[in-house]
Amino acid sequence: MQIACHIGPHCTDDDALLRSLLKNKEALVQQGVAVPGPGRYRRIVRETLQSMHRNPLAEDARDVMLDAILHEDHVDRLVMSNSNFICVPNRALEDGQFYRQAPLKCARFEELFAEDEIEFFIAVRNPATFLPALFDKVAKKTYDQFLSGNDPMTIRWSSVIAEMRAACKHAQITVWANEDTPLIWGQLIRELSGIDPLTPISGGFDLLTEIMSKPGMRRLRAYLKANPPQTELQKRRIMAAFLDKYAMEDAIEEELDLPGWTEDMVEFMTEQYEDDLFTIERMPGVTMITP
Repeated sequence: MQIACHIGPHCTDDDALLRSLLKNKEALVQQGVAVPGPGRYRRIVRETLQSMHRNPLAEDARDVMLDAILHEDHVDRLVMSNSNFICVPNRALEDGQFYRQAPLKCARFEELFAEDEIEFFIAVRNPATFLPALFDKVAKKTYDQFLSGNDPMTIRWSSVIAEMRAACKHAQITVWANEDTPLIWGQLIRELSGIDPLTPISGGFDLLTEIMSKPGMRRLRAYLKANPPQTELQKRRIMAAFLDKYAMEDAIEEELDLPGWTEDMVEFMTEQYEDDLFTIERMPGVTMITP
């Protein structure tokens, strides 16, 4: 079986991708793709992965889990999503390391489903916007406690991805920049579900509707209907042009107010992030989705 696991992380899509996938649930099951509700797998997967450091994995653990998760017959691909797969927000910067549990959790997941084809899907986000958003999710911690010894200037997603790649020899890893998601949303739905690029889907504009004005969305839909794009690249260019004109400023503005932060610091972190994306794109065994 193919098992696609979207592991978030925090402060990226906030389960919006899962909701878009669930809109296509009935159509996908006809193609052998199961997208169960999160209540069917999040707790059992979390508890199983946590128990694996104390007890050997039971021989039938994989089959027992799949029996609990799947209610459909003839499933070729299972899609799961959990932004807390690696850890809860409070532990994202634990012990001076950025998502230090990522390689361990992914390796345990691969061990649990050793006889299956595993694919991990993960978004990355500019640390200059990611850290303030993550701090908002962390309860009862000062800024210094939140950082836990991490230097914001040295946060690199490429380090996390490289450690995941090293820990999981057989799993496929797909990455994208969170900043690009409004333009690649349809492709993300298709990549996670493993369906043909030309298969019609619902929810391809779900994220775009959250940041573009209603008049802008109406005009975009009308334009695409009157001028059907010949390629996905052409479609994304059209979407980008409309987004540039009709984006709702209050929906895309982000608060970057953390103690000691300056405009120069944010600019430097953004430049480093752009270099980091280039590093990830060149990693062997990693697929990068770009607009």
